[in-house]
Amino acid sequence: MPENTTARRAIHVVAGVLIDGDRVCVTRRHDDTHQGGKWEFPGGKLESAEAPFAGLQRELHEELGIDVQQAAPFMCVRHDYGEIEVTLDVWQITRYRGTPQGREAQALRWIPITDLDPDEFPDADRPVLRRLQLPALYLLSDVGRFGRLEFTRRLTRALEAGARLVQLRESQMDRIDFVAYARELATLCHRFGARLLINADPGWVSDCGADGVHLNSRRLLTLLQRPLAPQYWVGASCHNEHELQAAQRIGVDFAVLGSVQPTASHPTGTTLGWERFGELCASTTLPVYAIGGVRPADSAVAKAVGAQGVAMIRGVWDRDDVEAVVRGLVRIPWSTSERQVGRV
Repeated sequence: MPENTTARRAIHVVAGVLIDGDRVCVTRRHDDTHQGGKWEFPGGKLESAEAPFAGLQRELHEELGIDVQQAAPFMCVRHDYGEIEVTLDVWQITRYRGTPQGREAQALRWIPITDLDPDEFPDADRPVLRRLQLPALYLLSDVGRFGRLEFTRRLTRALEAGARLVQLRESQMDRIDFVAYARELATLCHRFGARLLINADPGWVSDCGADGVHLNSRRLLTLLQRPLAPQYWVGASCHNEHELQAAQRIGVDFAVLGSVQPTASHPTGTTLGWERFGELCASTTLPVYAIGGVRPADSAVAKAVGAQGVAMIRGVWDRDDVEAVVRGLVRIPWSTSERQVGRV
């Protein structure tokens, strides 16, 4: 047989996330390149033996004309395009000098984070887009304690205050009641630009009008692949490293990890503690929410040890000042750049 001369290439790319308020900087790939015409986060291939941060500084100076002074690892994505295997090493730029501009004749835009469209970006960028669009607060329903009418009132107050990601988790409801109530809540959430995920059979998502599914750990461990198409969101509940690995393997968008601290319902149950929670966050590329005994005041601790944010039930719904609690938790978690020169 003739020798196959087509060799797959493996490349290591560094990219920078530059945020200004609620907008992020993206550039357009030239038409004659791989994934030409797509928008991307600025960056490029590492040179031989080049350290990622050094490569990031070089690439952003060449592409945008800025001098990166500080940056923090954001996430690492590995994607197989068939002919090319890409390791995308993404950093959040926290301090730089200069005003970003397309120095290589590439188009440059500052796009609202909420307007980022995955179809306009290379597939390798999809996890980055999802992480940017994930809020710092994930609310879980508590209809069983409050009843539908009162819970809907409380959820409306939370949405008015800025909550943008909600899970309907009510195992006591039969399918007919669950789907009917989910459709009601989905309409309410969409009125505020929020997303509703259902903690139920993924096959119910369409009937519920929901934006995706949240997998409990039992359902997670039965799956060999992501249960929904990319346009839907998929979250997963995890309690240990094995479950986090399973969630990452099937390609969920984020995980909820706990219990971090004792809870009112399980005061003597096994807990991770913040140190172990942080170690598990570092073991995965998934965005991770902290859950279990987490109070609003713990949000800064969660962020400091690597969490995307906090997932809460009683910490929000039991409060008379629902609006104030939510407002304090929903601020965009990505710090803006401290630029020395210019303002876009």
